[in-house]
Amino acid sequence: MKILHTSDWHLGHVLYGYDRSEEQMSMLSQIERIIKDTQPDLMVLSGDVYHTSQPSAAVQTMFANAIVAMHQACPKMTIVVTAGNHDSGSRHEIYQAPWLAHNVHVIGNIDKEHPENHIIEVPGKGWVVAVPYAYERIIPEGFFQQLLDLVSERNTQGLPVVMMAHTTVSGCSYKGHDDGSEKTVGGIDSMPHEALGTGYDYLALGHIHHAQFIHDTGHRMRYSGTPLAVSFDETYEHTISIVDIDHHGDEPQVEPLAINNPHPLVNLPTQGTATWDEVKELLEKFPNDNPAYVRLNVMVEDTLPHGALDEARALAADKQCRLCHINTKRPEREREQSQALTVQELQEIKPIDIAKRYAAYTGTPFDSTMEEMFNEVLQALQQEERI
Repeated sequence: MKILHTSDWHLGHVLYGYDRSEEQMSMLSQIERIIKDTQPDLMVLSGDVYHTSQPSAAVQTMFANAIVAMHQACPKMTIVVTAGNHDSGSRHEIYQAPWLAHNVHVIGNIDKEHPENHIIEVPGKGWVVAVPYAYERIIPEGFFQQLLDLVSERNTQGLPVVMMAHTTVSGCSYKGHDDGSEKTVGGIDSMPHEALGTGYDYLALGHIHHAQFIHDTGHRMRYSGTPLAVSFDETYEHTISIVDIDHHGDEPQVEPLAINNPHPLVNLPTQGTATWDEVKELLEKFPNDNPAYVRLNVMVEDTLPHGALDEARALAADKQCRLCHINTKRPEREREQSQALTVQELQEIKPIDIAKRYAAYTGTPFDSTMEEMFNEVLQALQQEERI
């Protein structure tokens, strides 16, 4: 079975006020061309189709048109879409029935009463176990293994088994996620890969934007990553994955394919920070015909000079680049000593770090139990927002 694995499209994402529909349509067209060239048996889209749980009508139309075009590029291909933590599972399932006419299966929510609804057969080719994102407490204990055991009973021909999940797996690289840690990334607590059960040949993961295999799992557990950068911190290649599996039990053969962005995200300097004068010089020398988004990374002792933003805009006025943001950093020793936060820092800091600062300021202990409770409440609020 040949599989196209992708995730985290984040359609509708706006970057510092710039509409990104041109780039998003380019990304979708490139995936369509790859489908036409490679003719997969299966495409899996492992969550975060949209950037918000309430996408505009135009963004939903973009998605629908793209899926129809992908189906037409390879009519035999089965398409399976699961909801991610940025999506509304219920919204995804509204058009579940009409999508079946295009061989598209959409799974938005956990169905405890009918677990078989998470299992999709690719006739004569293989099986898909499709699990959308859900708050951890909603997923029944052993649910992943229950689904895999159901497939095992049906898979009498020894066909490949693909499972989909949208979560944080322990040991993954969270490079590019500025709110990431070993315990949680993007509001989702990490879980050991053993908790996802056994019996799949390939686990098509979503949520982490950096394409990667999970260590110690062979080539069976992979994040395809986002095909289009969502932030300036995602300084790596963005891809989709083509996966080949001959029989159940075989090791998957994986080929990442790059997706090109007509408006790449560029940091000046490309790594680290520089002084304001050095950054201005880099911006002045930036090619006039490069239509990139640009972030300026500046090390400051106190604050930027008065009128710095106007200076930067003037330097970029005759260029095709889109100036997005002046990202200021202070020496770590000063940041640790300072209790006050600028508006920019308040926007960038993680909620739990604000809570820890407040606890330290008031002399309140903030131990691991407090951290666990805080993360639980935060996830509950995020889950409620998506419903």
